[in-house]
Amino acid sequence: MSSILTNNGAIVALQTLKSINSNLNKAQSEIATGKSINSAKDNSAIWAISKVMETDQAAFKTMQSSLNVADATVSTAVTGADQVTKLLTEMKNLAVNAGTDGFEFEKVQTDIAAKMAQITSIVSGTQMNGVNLLSTNGVNGGATFTVLASLDREIGTATTTANTIVVNSVDFEADIVGGTLTAVTDSASARTAVGQLETLLEVAVNGAAALGSSAKRISDQANFVGKLADSLTQGIGSLVDADMEEASARLQALQTQQQLGIQALSIANQAPSAILSLFR
Repeated sequence: MSSILTNNGAIVALQTLKSINSNLNKAQSEIATGKSINSAKDNSAIWAISKVMETDQAAFKTMQSSLNVADATVSTAVTGADQVTKLLTEMKNLAVNAGTDGFEFEKVQTDIAAKMAQITSIVSGTQMNGVNLLSTNGVNGGATFTVLASLDREIGTATTTANTIVVNSVDFEADIVGGTLTAVTDSASARTAVGQLETLLEVAVNGAAALGSSAKRISDQANFVGKLADSLTQGIGSLVDADMEEASARLQALQTQQQLGIQALSIANQAPSAILSLFR
């Protein structure tokens, strides 16, 4: 039965053309944005997962920068500790020489005092970003330097747990600058000073080793966090990025379907006019 009121062929052709146009718009959007899922409307579950991953990736990138600064801060303290160790070694050598009668003990003591003054200057000046790990209260009035190392997300939840790296001040201010050191006035006092300098050297070496270990840990964590951020970037891409080769091929196919759909609709729209021939 033919009807001039209802054109079933045109309805079917129009529905098909609308579907083709919708798919064509999506393909064009993928090519323009590079994403197959660009909003929650495209796929709410995948979009939500990707957004959580994006926040984690951004946090890890920021954390990597913070860890790099912390690494530089602790490395600065390591440099200062190494210099203190070197000066204490020189002071010990001076005292060892003075342990034998015949040396000018006053000049030896002058040199030792000058080197201790230099150590004092190094301890007070070895700071970065307001943090001095060689002094007693060089970290915001305290003795520990806390670094945010990672944010561990619990599986299946939005909860994260903060993990930190704590670096303790080696406190050369109290243990070395404020330590006991006998003035060299004769060979006997020089030998006493040698033993005291040995103790100070042990403090300096142990402190430098502890700071070096902490600096290495922070550096390793910064590298790990950076790699983790890169892995998250790749994971996000695998979820939402468009396959450009596939999108290009699909676009060409849809453009062909669109042309055929327009032609089919045009033919369907001409069908009612054929009824006029029945009345001629």
